[in-house]
Amino acid sequence: MTKKFFAAILIAAFVVGGGSVEAKSLWVDNGSMSMYADKKARNVGDILTIVINESTTQTATKARTNSKSGSLNVNAGTGIFDFIKAFSASGSDAFQADGSATDTNRFNGQITVTVIEVLPNDNMIVEGVQSIWQNRDEHKITLRGTIRRDDVTMYNTVPSNRVADASIRFDGKGPLNAKQRQGILTQLFNFLF
Repeated sequence: MTKKFFAAILIAAFVVGGGSVEAKSLWVDNGSMSMYADKKARNVGDILTIVINESTTQTATKARTNSKSGSLNVNAGTGIFDFIKAFSASGSDAFQADGSATDTNRFNGQITVTVIEVLPNDNMIVEGVQSIWQNRDEHKITLRGTIRRDDVTMYNTVPSNRVADASIRFDGKGPLNAKQRQGILTQLFNFLF
């Protein structure tokens, strides 16, 4: 009697369940979920990480020198010009200016960007913004550029020196950044003088 009872339950479950049984594969058809699939960014909307390692050094040195001198000697006049007394004059002018400036910048970091367009040659245009707030100061990194699909590593990263037409901006605002700017009067005096 118990065998008939279990058989009846099994038949009822088969009938209620729709009557069809499907075999599911362990592999997804497009391979995107496979552990062996390539996880590199390739389509619009995919994300990848740009590893920024940039350094620049600029040095400028200028020197200007200018000088001139002159002298004038006049002898006493004779005849109708005897009212002219002997005198001499001399003058000189000299100018010298030296200046030098050295600017060194180093920027290391990472920013995750999104593929916003795939070009016909399979290059990808990427763009991303990262905003970090610290003690009421905002530090914002903005990156836009073009990358080759071959430059994407197996970790889905791209070095910043492999980004073509790269535009990397590092902006800041807040109380600390405001103190690092010249005041209005200083800017006015620098403009006038």
